[in-house]
Amino acid sequence: MTLNIAIVGIGGRLGRTIAREIMLDERFALTGGVVRADSDYADQDLGEIAGTGWIGKQTVIRLEDALENADAVIDASTPQATAAIANRLADLGGPALLCGVTGLNRAQTDALRAAGEKLPVLAARNFSIGLALVEMLVSTAAAGLPVEKWDAEISETHHRSKVDAPSGTALVLGEAIARARGQILDMVAERGRSGPDQGRRPGAIGFAALRGGAIIGEHDVRFLSDNEEISITHRALDRRVFALGALTAAQWLVNQEAGLYTMRDVISGN
Repeated sequence: MTLNIAIVGIGGRLGRTIAREIMLDERFALTGGVVRADSDYADQDLGEIAGTGWIGKQTVIRLEDALENADAVIDASTPQATAAIANRLADLGGPALLCGVTGLNRAQTDALRAAGEKLPVLAARNFSIGLALVEMLVSTAAAGLPVEKWDAEISETHHRSKVDAPSGTALVLGEAIARARGQILDMVAERGRSGPDQGRRPGAIGFAALRGGAIIGEHDVRFLSDNEEISITHRALDRRVFALGALTAAQWLVNQEAGLYTMRDVISGN
């Protein structure tokens, strides 16, 4: 059975990559693509955006114009658009929504949570299946290592054009550590240490962000004691991993009841 998917933000890097994977896989069909009115991809053919050839279906500006026959919507747009997308799909009663937008504020996250009361919603700051497993490993390690004896540090490296730091994925990993320790991340996070008097606070979770070149994404979580160290690392070697993870998640999500889900739910089958 073919899964019909519409992409919001199809002109962006993630949106184009997902569109290409849909076009190359007979299990999926690209039923619509939404762009901003001022986008360079306005009125362009979806297949040409995906790089797979003309299909006779153009991008649209209004979300509703992309929803015909859609089983799921993948939001690869911007934080400013996410709340409006979630609210509109909630009003329409579907289809299922997968949000891969990073840098969401509390109000935008609340909009996803509210939409989850009416339809299946999956919120992921990283669609990688491998990263979802890393999050589980990090949580397990943090729960088993006494916070007073083990320091936790997270470093991440991305391409020069990435604008948010720490990355959304680094924050996901930090939140996993904090939850396992019974902490609140915002109260223990140390970001971008610089200058004098930057000694490490007991129980802190440190973040370091590097930017350069065309690196897709690297995340390294280190637990350090006086006598030993544990490192858990994930490296994305091809941007396709995010698209393939999104499509795996879409297949899973359309069979779920209303609720707010994560990639950890996908890989655990809950």
